[in-house]
Amino acid sequence: MTSKKIIVVFGATGAQGGSVARAILKSKNFAVRAVTRDVTQPNALVLRNLGGELVKGDLNDEASVKPILKDAYAAFVVTNFWDHLSKKKEVYQGKIVADAAKNLVLKHVYSGLENVKWLTGGKLEVLHFDGKGEMEEYFWSTGVPMTSIRLAAYFENFLTMWKPMKARDGDYYTLAVPMGDIPTDGISVADVVAVVSSIFNSPEEFLGKAVGLSAEALTIQQYADVLSKSLGKEVRDAKIIPHAYKKLGFPAAEEKKIPSSTLKISMIRSLLISPTSSCPISPLFHT
Repeated sequence: MTSKKIIVVFGATGAQGGSVARAILKSKNFAVRAVTRDVTQPNALVLRNLGGELVKGDLNDEASVKPILKDAYAAFVVTNFWDHLSKKKEVYQGKIVADAAKNLVLKHVYSGLENVKWLTGGKLEVLHFDGKGEMEEYFWSTGVPMTSIRLAAYFENFLTMWKPMKARDGDYYTLAVPMGDIPTDGISVADVVAVVSSIFNSPEEFLGKAVGLSAEALTIQQYADVLSKSLGKEVRDAKIIPHAYKKLGFPAAEEKKIPSSTLKISMIRSLLISPTSSCPISPLFHT
């Protein structure tokens, strides 16, 4: 019986990494080595029960990364800016993986994003995009075989930071996302796994490429219409302007003592770097 090829999944207990790990575990060709800082947490135990190999590792610890990659066929790498809200730390984590892989024969799929600061000639700076863009460039500069997937905004954001809010002046809800009438690309985390699986099954077709992923591009009002139909409650576009949106609190930023306005507006700016913008971004695969 032929042994399955091992795919290392960094960020295996997160939303994106977890979806990828679970999908790979259903494959007849691949086994999963799931990397997590805490092998006892519930999401990790789910992967173990599905047949995954759990490995304790930390992307901030260079010494722990290289042994994790030993004997692996490939790796899926996703870093989480929102853990620390630091572009510098995120870039450091990506470079650790790239350096550890230099002398290993394995293929990578990296969950990246565009370097907005570079694309706009320094006019815009979007920390959680720019860090991933810098890491992507570093991976390619080292010669490590790599494919970058660039995801649109998660549909799951409508359950968290974009959650509809009850209107004060009526029995309806509003979406406060200042995109005006510009369509916003979106995708579900669950939709990513089919693409990642295809890349691992046919790596030569995608190596050295950046692939943008989108399921649909809708205006905020169109997203509101979809939510209204699904929830049975009226949802409207709040038609909030960027200046007003900037004043809204962002708990994750406040907890880390980073001005909430900085992250909130940078997030919206990142969404404006869309397939219809003048900036050259990656081609989109619509799921």
